[in-house]
Amino acid sequence: MRKYFGTDGIRGKVGEGVITPEFILKLGWAAGKAFKEHGQKILIGKDTRISGYMFESALEAGIVAAGVDVRLVGPMPTPAIAYLTRTFRASAGIVISASHNPHTDNGFKFFSSEGTKLSDELEEKIEYYLEQPLEVVESSLIGRAKRIDDAAGRYIEYCKGTFPIGLQLSGLKVVVDCADGATYHVAPRVFNELGAEVIAIGASPDGFNINEYSGATKPELLRQKVVSEKADIGIALDGDGDRLILVDRNGQVRDGDDILYIIAMHLMATGRFSGGVVGTLMSNFGLELSFSKEGIGFSRSSVGDRYVNEKLTQHGWSLGGETSGHIVCRSITTTGDGIIAALQVLQAMVEEGKGLDELLVGLTKFPQKLKNIRVKKRFEPTEVLALQKAIAVANERLNGLGRVLLRASGTEPLIRVMVEGRDANMVDELVDYLVKEVEMVVESDD
Repeated sequence: MRKYFGTDGIRGKVGEGVITPEFILKLGWAAGKAFKEHGQKILIGKDTRISGYMFESALEAGIVAAGVDVRLVGPMPTPAIAYLTRTFRASAGIVISASHNPHTDNGFKFFSSEGTKLSDELEEKIEYYLEQPLEVVESSLIGRAKRIDDAAGRYIEYCKGTFPIGLQLSGLKVVVDCADGATYHVAPRVFNELGAEVIAIGASPDGFNINEYSGATKPELLRQKVVSEKADIGIALDGDGDRLILVDRNGQVRDGDDILYIIAMHLMATGRFSGGVVGTLMSNFGLELSFSKEGIGFSRSSVGDRYVNEKLTQHGWSLGGETSGHIVCRSITTTGDGIIAALQVLQAMVEEGKGLDELLVGLTKFPQKLKNIRVKKRFEPTEVLALQKAIAVANERLNGLGRVLLRASGTEPLIRVMVEGRDANMVDELVDYLVKEVEMVVESDD
């Protein structure tokens, strides 16, 4: 167990715990020390939340104090940092972002020189240096910081390059919701330059409105806009752009399971699919059944895109993702990328001449319900005897025709309760039952 790193970097409320300028300066120094043997340059990007500027300065100070150079790219999507880290031959990339969380939170995601999430060993190495006294290198060895002005243009061209030459989005009306986050100046341009008529919403960040009214976690505004504009598709990204939720022309919200199905089936239809697909413990059982009927292998990982990536590596497969919308196309990029995943779906729509709803005709999903319970202190619900008994009761009622999952969020102080089954009414009843059981455990600990 690591002291500071969770399933996706370090995250928390600004000004509390370790999310303070003092600690982040030390984090920058520790990262500089840990990556120094891999090279003399670290890339820093951020999303649009107001605290990003404060933490950017703190990280920069710590890294250069360790004798490592810094390249600043400003507000950019998380997957863009993975890409730019590789192209600039940096020893690491750091993203200042709390992803889909509100502006009151912030966090720090790390990428290796290959543009992949860090290994456990590298995270442990950073944590080792965090426990050591900060020692500034002599003045002649202090690192230098420079700002990269053309980062957005580089990433836009990279995204467009993943779409087939000769194929265009002309004739498609697309609503793009940027969650007032890091993709606000990138995503609309990508789809527009490929020929789509683009209507952008959530593209006016002010430092405080990231994820507040729109984006992948709040697609209602996008749904309304798609219907009112009679658009062909709605694309919702989260605050840092590594997550994607879609809305079809009828206003129906489509999640990561739907996206995986569309991409996999289109790859099959065009003879470009090999191996199987990685989902997570949250992936709908209907997705697994649909893949089984098509002869497509399916494997579940723990929740978190780093675990999806690990499972993809283990199997030697290239497509995986989460119900929440983290989609990893390993044949194209190294991490979850909302824009690139959206382009894969748009390619299927154009090449097959079908709407999003038509591409999903072969997928029948089980009724599934998820509820989150906020807690003051994170705990593992499956280790609590009362909840073990509650899970057993729920499973007995499902009688083998569904699934129950209780887990602690790796990024927020939440306990997630999920029930899936053939009977929607029973699913609702069991979720309510399990939520009450969790709340009783939480109250008894207060």
